[in-house]
Amino acid sequence: MNTRQLGFWMCTALVIGNMIGMGIFVLPASLAPLGFNVFIGWAATVFGCALLAIVFVMLVRRMPEADGPFGYIRATLGEGVAFGALWCYWVSIWIANATLAVGAAGYLMSVVPPLAQFPAAFIAAGLVWLFVVINLFGTRMGGRVQVLTVGLKLIPLALVILLGLWMLVAEPAAYAENIPAQPISLHATMAASTIALFAMLGLESATVPAGRVRDPEKTIPRATLVGTLLTAGIYVAVTAIATLLVPQATLAASNAPFVDVLDRLLGAGQGRWLALFVIISGLGCLNGWTLVVAELTRTLATRQLLPPMFAGSNRYGAPAPALLLVGALATGVALLNYGETLVKGFTFLSIITTAANLPVYLCCSLGLIWLWRRDPNKVPRLAWLFGIGGTTFSIYAFIGVGREPFLWALALAAAGVPVYFWMRWRHPVPVIAGIVPPS
Repeated sequence: MNTRQLGFWMCTALVIGNMIGMGIFVLPASLAPLGFNVFIGWAATVFGCALLAIVFVMLVRRMPEADGPFGYIRATLGEGVAFGALWCYWVSIWIANATLAVGAAGYLMSVVPPLAQFPAAFIAAGLVWLFVVINLFGTRMGGRVQVLTVGLKLIPLALVILLGLWMLVAEPAAYAENIPAQPISLHATMAASTIALFAMLGLESATVPAGRVRDPEKTIPRATLVGTLLTAGIYVAVTAIATLLVPQATLAASNAPFVDVLDRLLGAGQGRWLALFVIISGLGCLNGWTLVVAELTRTLATRQLLPPMFAGSNRYGAPAPALLLVGALATGVALLNYGETLVKGFTFLSIITTAANLPVYLCCSLGLIWLWRRDPNKVPRLAWLFGIGGTTFSIYAFIGVGREPFLWALALAAAGVPVYFWMRWRHPVPVIAGIVPPS
C-alpha cells in the first residue's frame, strides 16, 4: 500500500493543530501582567519562529528523503547529537500528551456533568487511548481527524477576531479604555517571548512524519510556512484584542480569559459555550501529537535507537507498536500527574516542554550552517544567515526559559545517554541509504 498518505492540507492541519492547543485559551491571562511588553515579545518570537521555519524548509529541500529532524541532525552533526536532541523531544511530547488529556478531561467533566462521577484520571487515560485507536487506522485517518478538529477549533478564534474588528469600527474608543500600565523592560519582554514560544511549539510537525508525506520536497515547506505564519497571525490578533478590551487586572486573574473577552463582545454569560471548543482544541492537539510521537518512535526504532519491535507497522501502515508504547507512557503520566496542583504543574510542565524542544531547533539550525560550510554551492546562498538566525533565537529562548527548566532539559538529555549506548552496544550503527553522517 502507499505509505505516503499526508498531503498539503493534512500537513498544514498538523502544524496548525499541534501549535494551537489548549494553551491559546489561557494565553491572554498569562501575558496580561506584562502589558505592552507582550507585543514586543510576540514580535521577537514570530520573527524567530519564521527563521526556524525557513531553516526546516531548507533542510527538507536539501534532504527530502530524510526522516525529519532526526535525519537532518544525524546527517550533519552526527548520530549521538541527533539522538540527544530527539530523545528530549520524544519524552516531552508524550508528557505533554498526558497533560493535554488531563486538561481536556477537566473541561469535559464540566460540559457533561454525569462524567464527574468517574475519576478524572481515568477519563484522561480514555482520551489518550481514543486517539491511539484512531491513529491505529493509519496516518490518513489521523490526518482527517486533524483537519476536522482544526476547522472546529478555529471557529471561536475567528469569532473573536471578527467581533474585535467590528468593535474597532463601531466603537473604537473601547480600545483606549484599558491601556496596560506595565512599563517596557527587557526582562518582561523576554518573559513574554518565552510564554509566546510555548504557544508556537510544533512548527516542525510536518517534518517529523516526512516518510509519510506525498512529494515532501514541496509539501512540507509549504505546509510549514503557511501553518506557522497563519498560527502566528491568529495568536497575535486574539492576544491584542484581549489585552486592549479587558482590564489588565481582570484579564490577569481570569481562569477563562476567552470567556471574559466574548462576554465583553457579546454580553455577559455568552462566553460559556466556549468550553466545548476548548475540549475540541485540546483533543485535536492530542491527536496531532499522538501521530507525531508515534512516527518519531518508529523512526528511532528503525534506526535501532529504540528496540526494533517498535519499528513495525500494521496492515493500515500505522506504527502500531509505537502507538501502544506512547499510549502506555502517556497513560502513566496522566495517572501520576492528576491532582489538586494540576494548574501549577501544567504551567511548569509547559516551560519544561519548551526547554526540551529547543535542542531540536538549535541543532537543526547548526546543521544548516554545517551544510552550507560543507558545500555552499548546493544550498541556498543565504542558508548561513538563516542558520545563524535560528541558532541565535534558540539560545535567546534558552536564556528566557530560566535556570530550572534548563536543568530539567539537561536531565532529560542525560537520561537518554545510557539508552543510546545500550542500543548501540546491542546494535551497531546501521547504514542508511542516502544519508551519510559527517566525517
